[in-house]
Amino acid sequence: MYPLLKKGIVFIDEIDKISRKGDNPSLTRDIKEGTQQALLKLLEGSEVLVPPQGGRKHPEQKMIKVNTNNILFICGGAFDGIDKLIGRRVHTNTIGFNVDKDSQDEMNKNLLQYVNAQDLKAFGLIPELLGRLPVITHLDPLDAVTLRAILTEPKNALIKQYQILFELEGIKLTIENDVLDFMVEKAMEYKLGARGLRSICESILTDAMFEMPSATELQFNLDLEYAKRKFDKSKMNILRVA
Repeated sequence: MYPLLKKGIVFIDEIDKISRKGDNPSLTRDIKEGTQQALLKLLEGSEVLVPPQGGRKHPEQKMIKVNTNNILFICGGAFDGIDKLIGRRVHTNTIGFNVDKDSQDEMNKNLLQYVNAQDLKAFGLIPELLGRLPVITHLDPLDAVTLRAILTEPKNALIKQYQILFELEGIKLTIENDVLDFMVEKAMEYKLGARGLRSICESILTDAMFEMPSATELQFNLDLEYAKRKFDKSKMNILRVA
């Protein structure tokens, strides 16, 4: 018999993908709204039975009884397009002689900081679900300093991964600081975020990864001129955002 779990932290990602199509409830409840309704009992604090190996392929398995009273649930999602709903609510497009244009421009840079339950309801989350998620906050977009740190500082940072790949072929890879700044600049220009850093690295280093092992050189210094030349020849230029 499985034990009764009492404490823990559960993160539910992509919560925005179960939002219903419109703010107005329909007579025939769609499947996404039904999914939100199914989460209510889990979030409100009760004893639920959970299949440890998934419910579809192993219907004969023993269920785990989980008491969710002392479990912290954190929900997150991208909520693409919710900034337009926020903009309409805070009246960022107001015109007139008394409008502070500078303050409105500053607000438009990061409208997510003004998100509230009303915006999430208009996006498609049901009020019952929002009532069980009392704290609503946002994450600031990644800046250049953070993207630079992602490239170099973690234990499995992208630059360290490529250096190990080159070491497997007996080649020492060194990358100049100007190249790192160039990668970060392109990631912000193309609005690719942290996940786009790998694509940028691939567009610059792919040719060297295939050509260097057959060469006699044991060291490869990646400078800014080489990085710009390889990046301009890559297909990533078609991703440029106007």
